[in-house]
Amino acid sequence: QVQLVESGRGLAQPGGSLNLTCTASGLTFINYNMYWYRQAPGKERELVGSIPHDEGRPDYVDSVKGRFTISRDNQKKTMYLQMNNLKPEDTAVYTCHAVHYLASSLNYWGQGTQVTVAS
Repeated sequence: QVQLVESGRGLAQPGGSLNLTCTASGLTFINYNMYWYRQAPGKERELVGSIPHDEGRPDYVDSVKGRFTISRDNQKKTMYLQMNNLKPEDTAVYTCHAVHYLASSLNYWGQGTQVTVAS
């Protein structure tokens, strides 16, 4: 059974930092491109960024460039999202998504974790 489990939910003040993790089980992690999405209340789900299966260069939505960093450790089957200089508009449920690099029909979602940025 495939599972993606996010952790690191929390409350931060504007300008603060949080680190999220997404740990996979039940799949060959190195074969999956990984994505972070977020959904704020009343808004559509938004792609935050991604990192290739081979630990290549991550990519980010413009609104988080320079503030967020995505990384992964294929040995630990874990992806990370380091969020710095947080803003209230970063408040959302953050969810990780795994997509097989050869077959996009093989994809899995985590359950999501809440991030709240408020003073």
